[in-house]
Formats: sequence, structure tokens, C-alpha cells
Amino acid sequence: RTAAAWSPHDSRNARPKPRRTRCTPADNPLTPKPHHHTPHSHYQRILDVLEERQPAGQEPLKAKEITVELGLETTSAKVEGVRSKARRLAERGWLVQETSGMFSSGRRPVAASGAGSSA
Repeated sequence: RTAAAWSPHDSRNARPKPRRTRCTPADNPLTPKPHHHTPHSHYQRILDVLEERQPAGQEPLKAKEITVELGLETTSAKVEGVRSKARRLAERGWLVQETSGMFSSGRRPVAASGAGSSA
């Protein structure tokens, strides 16, 4: 046979098609596994750590200390994730963020919309 007669679509040169088997998503190693905690519960766990310290009158915590209390690794990625969530909680009034960047439990007063002087 000559080179001009060869075609990649020629059935004699075709590779065998892979057999497809049915597998459930749980069997597939590429299927993402469910997390132990929902994103909402991460925020709740941060609140719980800080609220446990409040009755004891302990000092505010740094993000790295909160990370340790949560039982997470103290890699920069984990610490920054906790810091981001704690800041978000502070912005919404669930935590207090000190000027030093430390966090403590306690709701700060949130101004009501439309509140102004009545005089």
C-alpha cells in the first residue's frame, strides 16, 4: 500500500474504542467529596470559638489563634481564610474587630437606616 492511500479514517488503522462502564458518582475518583462542614458552619464555628472565651473575660484572638482553636493547620492559606471570614462577621456586626486586627465576641451597635436627629 502506498503512502497516498493511507487515511487516518481507515478502519484498519483505527484504535479500538475504550469500553465504557457505568459507575456511580461515588465510584468516580474525580467526583468532589462532600465537605464535613457547610460554608455557613465555618462562620458559626468562628463565632463559637470567640463566644467560649467571652465569659472567661479573655483577650481578643488573632486570626492565627482562631485557626488553632478550630483545629486547622496554620498555613497562610488557612489563616487568611479564617481572617477573611472573621472580618466579614465583624463587618456585619457579629464580631468586634479591634484596631490591632484581633477579634472578639460581642455584637456592636448597628445604626438603623433612616435614624437621624429628630430636632
